[in-house]
Formats: sequence, structure tokens, C-alpha cells
Amino acid sequence: MGCIYTESKNYPREPAAHVAIRTVRRFLEKQKDNIAAVVFCTATSTDTEIYKRLLPLYFPRDKHEEEVAISKLPADVGDENGETIIDERKIRIKPLPKKYIPRPPQPPADLPVSDVGLVRRNSSHLDSYLDPAFMSLIKDPDQRRKEQWEKSAQAQSGWNCAKMLGFGDLGGPPLSAAEEYSLHSRYLAKANSLNLSEIAEMKIVYRGGVDSEGRPVMVVVGAHFLLRCLDLERFVLHVVKEFEPLIQKPYTIVYFHSAASLQLQPDMGWMRRLQQILSRKHQRNLHAIYVLHPNFHLKTTIFALQVFVDNVTWKKVVYVDRLLQLFRYVPREQLTIPDFVFQHDLEVNGGKGLIVDPRTKYVYHRP
Repeated sequence: MGCIYTESKNYPREPAAHVAIRTVRRFLEKQKDNIAAVVFCTATSTDTEIYKRLLPLYFPRDKHEEEVAISKLPADVGDENGETIIDERKIRIKPLPKKYIPRPPQPPADLPVSDVGLVRRNSSHLDSYLDPAFMSLIKDPDQRRKEQWEKSAQAQSGWNCAKMLGFGDLGGPPLSAAEEYSLHSRYLAKANSLNLSEIAEMKIVYRGGVDSEGRPVMVVVGAHFLLRCLDLERFVLHVVKEFEPLIQKPYTIVYFHSAASLQLQPDMGWMRRLQQILSRKHQRNLHAIYVLHPNFHLKTTIFALQVFVDNVTWKKVVYVDRLLQLFRYVPREQLTIPDFVFQHDLEVNGGKGLIVDPRTKYVYHRP
């Protein structure tokens, strides 16, 4: 039996040895007929000396060692299994009594349709600020790890299929809401502590105005990412920092794929990890992703994301072939659009495209 607690945990070695030895003692008291011997394995001479000194207290071999054990054993020898009893650990988060949970308002039957929609919007608006991870109970780590292994085994066939198709490794099993909340919090804290101005200047991800229904817009420029982004970790931190104000309520993403020659398959594992870092608020509050100038390769990639990564988020993609079509969803004056996007739109759509005056940035139809 290896002494599995490691020095990296910074738990005091001697108290840890007490717990390990007495846990084995309690176990043998219950299973003494099924086990012939127990071997303790130590990795350092210090641990060896600790175990040599403490083992006789829990396994006295003669009358003298038994008398020493009576005087030297600590007052706290744990519970019936030898585990340490800590009162604080008994505190558990419980849901509020049902009588204190306000029920969502039910619109009267005689309200006009427009007023019914208003009531529903107010309810969904409040719901968008609630994070289920904050109100959920974190499971026992061992139980959570076991469930992750089971999920990993169940999903392995799907991941192997994704790898076979050339979409990369999807990584580990899905995270719980509490785990995603913790992951997002760590990345956000790190992002807020760093100067990421050089990433912001690349204009890969930046804030737009609002869409036709007043939702805030985040703009993503694919060509800038492929040409300028060299440090993916700092880019992810910048994304977390920029998206944080938006994901608290419904929002929209506009992605310009114009002139973005994406030859290599994206790593699905990286995309999946990015979604986990952004947390479930990103998925819940995202209204739509408008993809301008998609090609066949990009559509194939997004289909793979729907199948292997996240069916809910990537089902919100809306393909837009022309700028004129995009302006139906997001007004022109609400977007800062790179000049090459206008040029690409003109080249792809010909007479259906738009022309932008470089002096005034005024957009008009091609005659």
C-alpha cells in the first residue's frame, strides 16, 4: 500500500501518517479475515522514520507497546473509518424552501399579445443574470472523478471518430457547471491582472455596437487571427476579458470570414476548451453567430463542431453571403468593418456587392 498523499499538497507529513495508519487499522478491524498482510511503502527516509515511530501506536506487538500507545495516541483518532472529523465539512448548501422561491409571473389571460411578450422578456432578462453554478453543490471529488471516467469511456468512440476525420483530439470528459464556473473565474482573474493591449491592437476580437434588436455585438475577424495571432494562451485571456461584460445578458457575434484562407483543420479540443472557459453563460445568452462570406470548408468545420463539440451553441450559426444581408441583422453604423471585407464582398458578389468610399466610409450599391 503506497502512502498516496504527496508533498506537493503541503499537508504535514506526520498528521498525514496518523490518518493513513489508523484508516488501515479500522479497515482491518472490519476485514481481518480477508487480508493476510499489509505492506506500507515509503519513498523517503523521513517518511520511513515517521512510520516506524507511529505504527506501534496503532499496531502494538506486545504489552509494552500497548502501554506506550495508551499514553502517546492522540485524543482524536477519527471516525469509525479512521477519517478526520471536521465539523465545518458537515455544512452543506441546501436549496431555499419552496415557499421562498418566487414563481415566475403569469400574465393575465386578458393581456394583449404585446404585453405578454413584455412579461416574458422581463423574466428571461432576470434569468440571464443567474448562474446555476453558483447555486449548485459541488460533488465529492472522488465521485466527480468517477463520473468523468465513465463519461470519458462513453464518449471515446465519438472522439476517435473526430480524430479519424482529422479534427484533432477533443480532450477530456465534459465539465460540470461548477467546474466550468471555477475555470472561468481563474482565467478571468488572470486576464484582469495582465496587460493584453498588444492582443487588443491586433483587432481580432473587438466590441461593435448593437444589433437590430438592441443586443450588444462582438466582432471577430478571421483573417486577422490567422495572420497576427501567435500566442494562443494570451489570445484566450483577451477573449475572456472582452466577452465578460457581454455574456452576462443576451448578445450577438459577427464573424468575418472574408479573405480568411484557413488551410489547416482547427483543433476541436482547443475550441471545446475555449467554450468551457467562457462558461455556460456564453452558451445560454448567445443569441446568434452571423458568419459573413462562409466557404465550404468553414461550413464543414462548423458542422463538425455541432456534432462533436456543442450542438446548442453551433446551431445558432447564421450564414450570411453578402454585407447587405448582414445589415438586416446588424445596422451598418453599428459595425467597424475592415476595408478588405468590402473588397472581398465586391469580388465575390460582383454586381450584388457594395462599394465603400475610402474618404467618407459611405456605403452604396454597385451601379
